[in-house]
Amino acid sequence: MQRLLNAWVWSATVLVVIIGFPIYLLVWLCTAPFDRGRYAAGRTFRLIAVTAVHLNPLWRFTVTGQAPRDPRRPYMVVSNHESYADVFLISMFPWEMKWMAKTTIFNIPVMGWMMRLSGDIPLVRGERTSAVAALAAARDRLARRVSVMIFPEGTRSRTPELLPFKDGAFRVAIECGAPILPIAVAGTRTAMAKGSFQFRPAVAQARVLDPIETGGLTMDDVPALRDRVRATIDEARHAIERELGLSSRRFADAAEG
Repeated sequence: MQRLLNAWVWSATVLVVIIGFPIYLLVWLCTAPFDRGRYAAGRTFRLIAVTAVHLNPLWRFTVTGQAPRDPRRPYMVVSNHESYADVFLISMFPWEMKWMAKTTIFNIPVMGWMMRLSGDIPLVRGERTSAVAALAAARDRLARRVSVMIFPEGTRSRTPELLPFKDGAFRVAIECGAPILPIAVAGTRTAMAKGSFQFRPAVAQARVLDPIETGGLTMDDVPALRDRVRATIDEARHAIERELGLSSRRFADAAEG
């Protein structure tokens, strides 16, 4: 039964992407001349991911919290990272964000094309030149009044504990005067474990937290801001775990599997 469900989910996901691509292209062509931030095209792309979630019988995903009142106010959005499924879950929030992601994902046919056309930001992990270019691209997207989404852990943790947060997102936020918008994710680790593309049953939630203003801060404030945001996300994700009845042992087993 698990194999049949996986076959269905993969088939449905691929079909949604194939059907969604011409719709996406139409939106892109109609809006590109005046939508410099590729807001409409990017939002169309995220809705393709949301459709895939709704067609997946193994996942029960929800999002909570107060969405930004002005979707065109640019935020530096940061979240903890549990699995590939985080992308599907966070896409359910009703505003557009440009994602910073590994370059290898941009090489995936159709999906990678839509990411590039949407203005998402490629990053080669461990390459300083690529990191500098990616952060410059993040500044550009914020200047175009579109939020940027970054996983400051840099990769998915194999344990229930958060990895240390990197400074890049917080430095850019301070430089641009963009507020930090934290998101806490819990439950996706069992949806698609690290090192696996197999869909698994999961109950997960992403919660948008109160924004943190960066006005008046300097580069000297980066460590304190980074640690404050990490602690805020960590506390919120544990609260979600308790509410959903999730256990750390279950997360550890999923990571090992």
